[in-house]
Amino acid sequence: MAAELISIKLNPESHLILDQPLLRLPHELARRNFKTVQRSVEREKEYVIPALKEAANASLSNTHSPDQTLAALDAMISRMQGLKRKMQSLQEEEKKIQTHSRKRIQHLETLHKIPSLADVKYDQWSRVRLDRLLVDHMLRSGYSDSAKQLAKDREIEDLVDLGVFTQCQRWCGENKAALKKSQHNLEFELRLQQYIEMVRTKDINKKVEAITHARKYLTLNAESQKDEVNQVAGLLVFTQDSRSEKYKILFSPDRWKYLSDLFVQTHHELLSLPSQPLLHIALSAGLSALKTPLCHSAYTSSSSNSQSTSTSVCPICSTELNELARKMPYAHHSKSYVEGDAIVLPNGRVYGKSRLLEISKNVGSVETGHVKDPTTGEVFNENEMKKVYIM
Repeated sequence: MAAELISIKLNPESHLILDQPLLRLPHELARRNFKTVQRSVEREKEYVIPALKEAANASLSNTHSPDQTLAALDAMISRMQGLKRKMQSLQEEEKKIQTHSRKRIQHLETLHKIPSLADVKYDQWSRVRLDRLLVDHMLRSGYSDSAKQLAKDREIEDLVDLGVFTQCQRWCGENKAALKKSQHNLEFELRLQQYIEMVRTKDINKKVEAITHARKYLTLNAESQKDEVNQVAGLLVFTQDSRSEKYKILFSPDRWKYLSDLFVQTHHELLSLPSQPLLHIALSAGLSALKTPLCHSAYTSSSSNSQSTSTSVCPICSTELNELARKMPYAHHSKSYVEGDAIVLPNGRVYGKSRLLEISKNVGSVETGHVKDPTTGEVFNENEMKKVYIM
């Protein structure tokens, strides 16, 4: 009984490992919002204070007319009113971030109030988390409208990151400083693509423009990316049908797919988002607990083998999850579940003898003295079975 109670006791910390991004993103957005406020105030301060001193000095020395002094003051007031509007907008954004953080903390706190996995409240909490994972997966897959509708129907808008995935158009400009520090160097790759498109036209004027573009944007990275910069220079004398592999790659349309993936990767990195969908991460934990070498053999299960007489479908062997599980480690089992009368068939597959004979008998189409492999459909003579001894 004690072992049973331990098995159903809920450990919140193990569940929260998957939910770390739930709080990381609001923290990152709040930090960026504060930086925007700081930059705006500093910029206006650098303008207003000197302008105010200049207007005061000009007024005292009578170098400006009253109208000029009033015009200067009106300009400063206008700048301050613009700053006030921007601060109000940023304050509203800050309130939204705080609301999201509060709702997410409350969602995670609920887990600490649930005593066991058998509690109905845990089912409700798990349902909300599954909905969150589905919305996250749809957003990453490009189904933004479906994700928004699901979040609205389930009333979990505050628990998912709809805005982050749907407002990427202005993201590069707002994060220019952070992009320069990124290991992926997205800005350099985008500038390089601009250069490639100029060279691709074969127009002499465009090539001159490309050289100017390279000097302005690409040679700044000459030390850190020397090989790429040298390759860029070589593009001027090569065409799209070049046989040189390294230049064919640069001219290839596949670079647009590479840039798209690089953008998403960099975007997620700077906002502390996982590179994989949270749904995949959650599934991977379960798959690694089930995976065995058999799951990736030539004969998997009835879901992919028409000759199989087995009716059970292993989740890992299924076509939907097989590829996701391929890189997962095999499950570690300290207890053997091999049947006591194990035998091996000529094809190397191991079964319990009595169970195999019963299955072959129930099939009906197998001759007496023969057995049928329930997975591959192959038929063997009973004399070909060999006893297996577990060491």
